[in-house]
Amino acid sequence: MCGWLRSPRVIPRRRRVAAVAAGFVDLGENYAQEMLTKVDLVPGARWHFVGRLQSNKVRLLAGHVHLWQSIDRRSLVSELARRDPGAKVLIQVDLAGTEGRGGVQRGDVGALLAFARDCGLEVSGLMGVAAPQADAAQEAFSWLAATAAELGLQEVSMGMSGDLEDALRAGATMVRIGTALLGPRRG
Repeated sequence: MCGWLRSPRVIPRRRRVAAVAAGFVDLGENYAQEMLTKVDLVPGARWHFVGRLQSNKVRLLAGHVHLWQSIDRRSLVSELARRDPGAKVLIQVDLAGTEGRGGVQRGDVGALLAFARDCGLEVSGLMGVAAPQADAAQEAFSWLAATAAELGLQEVSMGMSGDLEDALRAGATMVRIGTALLGPRRG
């Protein structure tokens, strides 16, 4: 399970450390610069990068990320294989068709998975963000879980604060619940 930690000026250090002490060892972050400010402040955390990743940010984050959850294109796979060989990743799938969210098209998942493995990355699952409509989310989550199972992948990262029940029913192994835990992002 992943929870987001907001920027240091919004969530006091004691609350970040308390989250880890309460069992939130796997923490997610959307933005490279924000993650870098938090890595040393939260001892014992395993960081997941869950946001849209630019290839030029890989060099900054390599060595700090436990699980790269938003791998969605060949150029990113190549850069990651170069900067963080053997990295553990999830392939992000475009479930919603929302501009700017990222994700490989459903029909291209197998090809990107094979390429990532050929480049030496450890692909452990799939990640997706569904459309806000409940019926679309249910279909998308079911498809993602079934596809992961067909590909022999163990991890399925799907569901956020607003749709985590649907994601869990569909078979999520990881959910991203930062808003439910910490409130909406400010700034």
